[in-house]
Amino acid sequence: MTAYPLTWLYAPGDRPQVVAKALASGADVVVVDLEDAVACDRKDYARAATADLLSHPSAAPVHVRVNALDSPWGERDIAALAPAPGLSGLRLPKITSPAEVAHVARRAARADLYALLETALAVEQAYAIAGAHPNLRGIALGETDLRADLGVRDDSGLDWPRSRVVVAARAAGLPPPPQSVHPDTRDLDGLAASCAHGRALGFLGRAAIHPRQLPVIERAYLPTDAEIERAETVLKAAATDRGAQALADGRFVDAAVVTAAQRTLSLARRR
Repeated sequence: MTAYPLTWLYAPGDRPQVVAKALASGADVVVVDLEDAVACDRKDYARAATADLLSHPSAAPVHVRVNALDSPWGERDIAALAPAPGLSGLRLPKITSPAEVAHVARRAARADLYALLETALAVEQAYAIAGAHPNLRGIALGETDLRADLGVRDDSGLDWPRSRVVVAARAAGLPPPPQSVHPDTRDLDGLAASCAHGRALGFLGRAAIHPRQLPVIERAYLPTDAEIERAETVLKAAATDRGAQALADGRFVDAAVVTAAQRTLSLARRR
């Protein structure tokens, strides 16, 4: 996986042909979904098809969103898929406590784990969940469920939970979380605007549910030419080893600014 994955493409686990297209889409991470995208009477088939897919590694990293732990299928999903050689990560929906993460870590000792926070309780527990276990590699919001739990109608009503999850991830030493999905796959202008807002809040990358969303997400999160130029100027100034200093245009450069510039240029290498 790239050091800074920007696109996480979901594909339903009971439709192997769609998963195959997702694997060829160029997404940084393909997430095979056994939960929301699969009807109850297709759960066993989806699990078996995914186990077959993961019987050998693929070119693209493959994560699996298993069913919730309190569902009839979650524990079976974990038992069947955690040992698979082609599995890159387990995405755990409906997580509300550190104990749930620790439980999965015991069941899937070799798997990288990603917790999805989808309720008010989960948001309140965000930092504790983020630091629950060394195998936890990231957290993210599940905004559809969270919106329903909070009774939020306007999108701006989710900005506080979004910021809280970003801060919790960074405080726990995890990467910035990716944004939740934009559900209208044809509203690419709306997706671009939403990504710009998410980037301003501190997110890095986004989950997608259709390949047409991938280039929009990449454009939104990759640095612009102007941002690259500013970052190069900062690193050039820092190379003089004169400590904190002001550039000719008045910008102040210290260690934190240098770190941000380094990340900008690392992302720029993807262009």
